[in-house]
Amino acid sequence: MLSAVSLFIGVLDVELSGLLSGNGEQWRIFLISRLPRLLAILCTGIGMSVAGLIMQQLCMNKFVSPTTGATISSAQLGILIALLFMPGSTLWSRAVFAFAAAVLGTWIFVWFIQRIQFKDVVMVPLVGIMFGNVISGVTNFLAYKYEMTQALSTWLVGHFSLVLRGRYELVYLAVPLVILAFVFANHFNIAGMGRDFSKNLGVHYNLVLFLGLSIAAMITAAVVVVVGSISYIGLIVPNVVAMFKGDKIRGTLVDTALFGAIFVLGCDMLARVVIAPYELPIELIVGIIGSVIFIGLLLYRLNHGRKAVRLGAPGSSGCAASLGALEGSDAA
Repeated sequence: MLSAVSLFIGVLDVELSGLLSGNGEQWRIFLISRLPRLLAILCTGIGMSVAGLIMQQLCMNKFVSPTTGATISSAQLGILIALLFMPGSTLWSRAVFAFAAAVLGTWIFVWFIQRIQFKDVVMVPLVGIMFGNVISGVTNFLAYKYEMTQALSTWLVGHFSLVLRGRYELVYLAVPLVILAFVFANHFNIAGMGRDFSKNLGVHYNLVLFLGLSIAAMITAAVVVVVGSISYIGLIVPNVVAMFKGDKIRGTLVDTALFGAIFVLGCDMLARVVIAPYELPIELIVGIIGSVIFIGLLLYRLNHGRKAVRLGAPGSSGCAASLGALEGSDAA
């Protein structure tokens, strides 16, 4: 329902009656702008939510996400490198640099946290935030030095206003990567329990860790190249779903993907109508709403600890499961 409504929200008028009557101008707007935008929104919501879910499971910390894991910052640095060395590069060429930088940056972050002696639930994302700020500082320095600030600004703030037919298809990569994540969901669960546990069950820990983090990094890079930076999705959505469905990836991946798509779609529609006919960047709307939800999650944790939000009668089985941070201190 939200998807159908979003197709008819925008500066230019597109009405169902006009489409049914064969209005050529409205059909061009619909096919060139509105439909590609909707598909990009859905792929972004699904991809970023699943990427956050994978990173939280593998890093054994509920506050890790593409934002706090330096993945987004690394992808932006990769895009800048592509702009510096290949000024006439296509979207796909920039994506290659973004993929490589995002995977490398995410792996360096994991390398850091594996060497932290005391893996406090807050220390791990703080390390990621500081590392991400260092990368952002390098990116901004290079952008200022080579006068690329304006060119890079497109990828610093997420928005869907420039999503048009022919320049958004890269975000479709999120779909096969999410499917691949679902196939290896059980392996991610086992790897999330630690190196020794994985070894005892015959799972190659390093290989699964590399696969999962690479999937999350590539999804994030594809979204950043097409849409720009959008924070909080990979952090908020998996935590909200886990409050009702638990922490098992195979049981929550579909719900996380659907809620992520609905969340991003709702924020985008709000961004289009708040100051119509002008449009706010979706990064701003997601940041405001995400901050409120994040504070609510923290307050819930303080008041209830690991206690789950239960659906149905007390004592019934089903969707009730614990939220709470994974016990990263027990990990290798």
